[in-house]
Amino acid sequence: MNNQTVNSIINKLRNAGCVFAEDETQLLISESQSLEDLIKKVEMRVVGLPLEYVIGWAHFCGLRIEVEQGVFVPRQRTEFLVRQARNLACSRDIVVDLCCGSGAIGAALAANLGEIYLYCSDIDPIAIQCARRNITKFGGHIFEGDLYKALPQSIKGYINILIANVPYVPTKAIELLPSEARLYEPNLALDGGDDGLNILRKVVEEAPNWLAPGGHLLIETSEMQASQTFEIFAKAGLSTTVVRDEELDATVVIGTNPSF
Repeated sequence: MNNQTVNSIINKLRNAGCVFAEDETQLLISESQSLEDLIKKVEMRVVGLPLEYVIGWAHFCGLRIEVEQGVFVPRQRTEFLVRQARNLACSRDIVVDLCCGSGAIGAALAANLGEIYLYCSDIDPIAIQCARRNITKFGGHIFEGDLYKALPQSIKGYINILIANVPYVPTKAIELLPSEARLYEPNLALDGGDDGLNILRKVVEEAPNWLAPGGHLLIETSEMQASQTFEIFAKAGLSTTVVRDEELDATVVIGTNPSF
């Protein structure tokens, strides 16, 4: 690839508003099968399609997570959620990833922890197809359905680690999101209702019935929603803590089921 072509691509991406135009150019070149394929990918990016959709994968916790258009793209801040779960989990634990999307969280935990019993669920059939490609290689099980309704009854009361990266953007705030998310990512994975906590409430209320004694529920939320989320956890009878990473702008609420 000659310098003139490379510089032309960089300028196109920069003019389209891509902040990391040089890095994206190198990535697009490396992921293209031919010059024609490269031109196609550049044009897709220029019109605003998220880079991860263009190349077909996202980098998450050291893994290449397959994504496709219509599936929520895993965020770097969610790596903090994975780290918190990893610190609490043990080998051979039953781990559940609700609202799994691409399956990035489950895949990252399975890759790090080794032998766990992994169950992932999502209500979106497109997400399920994508998660299956990322999770099956780790021996995980994928279920389509609404939250706990999708899970097998055999694990009810035995879950050690329950992770739910639920939609938590207030409905009216969606129009303020960056255009890549607002225009291309599924509303189903973003909209958390009037205060952003509608789905979170449903997950937390049922969690004590599904967690093992001493099991943990971990949910990512925003800093502004942290205190309200804490109250929802506490009301459900969970021993609750809030942890935060300022650098990633990541907030995680952790609830522990009482041990009897």
